[in-house]
Amino acid sequence: MTGWKDHLTIAPILVPLIAGTLMILIGERRRNLQAALGLVSVATLLMLALALAAIADGPGDARVQVYRLGNWPSLFAIVLALDRLSAMMLVLTAILGLTALVYSLARWHRAGAHFHPLFQFQLMGLNGAFLTGDLFNLFVFFEVMLAASYGLALHGSGAPRVRAGLHYIVVNLTASLLFLVGVSMIYGVAGTLNMADLAARIPAVATEDRALVETGAAILGVAFLIKAAMWPLGFWLPTTYAAASAPAAAILSILSKVGIYAVLRLWLLLFGAAGGASAGFGGTWLLIGGLLSIAFGSVAVLATQNMTRLAGSAVLVSSGTLLAAIGIGQTAVTGGALFYMASSVLAIAGLFLLTELIERGRDIGADMLAVTREAFGEDEEENPDKEETGVAIPATKAILGMSFMGCALVLAGLPPLSGFLAKFAILAPLFTPQQSSISVTTWVLLAALLLSGMAMIVAMTRSGIDAFWVSAGGPVPRVRVLEIGPVLVLLALCVALSVKPAPVLRYMQATAQSLHASQDYVRDVLSDRGSQTPGPTTGGGR
Repeated sequence: MTGWKDHLTIAPILVPLIAGTLMILIGERRRNLQAALGLVSVATLLMLALALAAIADGPGDARVQVYRLGNWPSLFAIVLALDRLSAMMLVLTAILGLTALVYSLARWHRAGAHFHPLFQFQLMGLNGAFLTGDLFNLFVFFEVMLAASYGLALHGSGAPRVRAGLHYIVVNLTASLLFLVGVSMIYGVAGTLNMADLAARIPAVATEDRALVETGAAILGVAFLIKAAMWPLGFWLPTTYAAASAPAAAILSILSKVGIYAVLRLWLLLFGAAGGASAGFGGTWLLIGGLLSIAFGSVAVLATQNMTRLAGSAVLVSSGTLLAAIGIGQTAVTGGALFYMASSVLAIAGLFLLTELIERGRDIGADMLAVTREAFGEDEEENPDKEETGVAIPATKAILGMSFMGCALVLAGLPPLSGFLAKFAILAPLFTPQQSSISVTTWVLLAALLLSGMAMIVAMTRSGIDAFWVSAGGPVPRVRVLEIGPVLVLLALCVALSVKPAPVLRYMQATAQSLHASQDYVRDVLSDRGSQTPGPTTGGGR
């Protein structure tokens, strides 16, 4: 017998699936009903994610929660596995989903058809990718996620958005093809796609077949790194995210972290310390690629004259920092990288939402950042005196300016906010007194983080001066509470990470320890081998 709590693992997939299906049946004419259903769905997802995080980080020895669909054994079932890492990603996704959806209700959800169903299916794909325990279903959820992201990237019409969206589609279709090729090669040798089973079989692969497995893993890694936007594979990201609507860009910003998640999960699971002759395979490339991505993103940040492209370039710097930290291969550094991921995801999403509010009323980028008149069916000549969207809240420019400064401090990694603590958590384990000497790699990483932070603060300062000083004589943007509220919530969470970092850092370090101890994940997921006990299961404790 199993209790209802055992079925919570699949709920983050089912809730948006059911909500999206109902929205399609309701139809576009009842958009307010769709919006209400969407809010209920995303709020439910946030509560579920927090509950699952508490379960994954339960008292005593935390255990991987294994859910086997169809009551089949793990080797044959569609397996969902909940651990600290997947729970953390569910929480981040739910937070971004709720804030982006609330922001969109002010204007963007009316800019085109099927916004709400697409948004729900996007969340379903993201949650499924974080929970699945096998490569085939990882591909399935990737495709669900990408199909919905295509619609969101194009949402709102406009030639620049369509052009950037089509490039985005082509790049990701190529990544999907590489995904299939890599998975096929691995399956041809290992005979399984279950991640835990792969981790158990790869160390025993014959020497003559090991090159084929590693080649398949490399091709699969390229597919993930395209999504993670590692240099030179991330050329598409700033243009696509800059062209997308503000709420779409905010939720799309976590898609690059899906690639990071897949790399982190599979690299440590398949090629970690227990990987046999293939242990550490690809780690050097992750480190080099991450450092090059930091350099490329920093140059892009300095070169851009557009605030939305600045936010997109910040995603490149964030991805590069994470890849470089993961490539170091130390447990404590990985824990710091996870803290950095949480901080940067919140700040970048807030910056995407904030950018539209700052640019509102300015001529620069107005065609990209406001809903097109065609989408609303309005004619400027027929409505010359039409009031701008929103209500001018008191001290609008002061609130926008302080919010922009908060984003700048977090993304640049300056004290006292969480970006500084995150970078310190990455670097501190590399400068411990126990080490007789500091490696060249450590100094290079330190220089990359410092220079990227300097580039970010220079670029953000320049953009802030242009927006709040040079253009100070322009009209005051009219902003709704529904729009500025989500931005303030995201920044408040960054402040919370700064004021109370200890519980989050403890969680991240525990997550990193479980990731590097891959044998625990393998044992928990495959705990039913030799047993025919069906249904949702909880793996054995570590």
